[in-house]
Amino acid sequence: MDIELNDAELVRQIGSGSGREAEAELFRRMAPRIRLYGLRHLRDEHASEDLTQQVLITTLEALRAGRLREPEKLASFVLGTCRMAVLDLRRGAQRKARLLEQFGADLLPPVQPSMPHLDHDQLTRCVERLKERERAVIVMTFYDEQTGADAAGFLGVSEANLRVIRHRAIHQLRECMGVAV
Repeated sequence: MDIELNDAELVRQIGSGSGREAEAELFRRMAPRIRLYGLRHLRDEHASEDLTQQVLITTLEALRAGRLREPEKLASFVLGTCRMAVLDLRRGAQRKARLLEQFGADLLPPVQPSMPHLDHDQLTRCVERLKERERAVIVMTFYDEQTGADAAGFLGVSEANLRVIRHRAIHQLRECMGVAV
């Protein structure tokens, strides 16, 4: 906008639907203020950004509908909208915490039975029975925790081939350990 409008003129232009420039000016003026309010009261960058969007949309809808009785009090209206939005967020968080406290145990998956005892000696024998390349893939990806790309590069095979070798080796280990496949 070429001419700096005061808040009342800005509200009137938005209310009359006379252009997107007034709406852009509203965003330019109010977004930093709302963001700072959100940072101060919510103490979270993402929550502050969400608050900024929510308050700007609410404010814009109210201005378009002509619900602001005193156009010169735009900043107060925005601050009040911020305050109410933060209160709603806090009430929702408290309600969620109470519900989780009350019903959270019902939402948890049932406790799985503990894994059977692992026979380390048997596993060692099974790993030793694998072909050298299969054993190398298992050791590199599970014991050394190398990525598939690193292990494939070291062994000179493609990542897809490495996945096939690992899959077959795991299948052989399960059979050797007597685990249902």
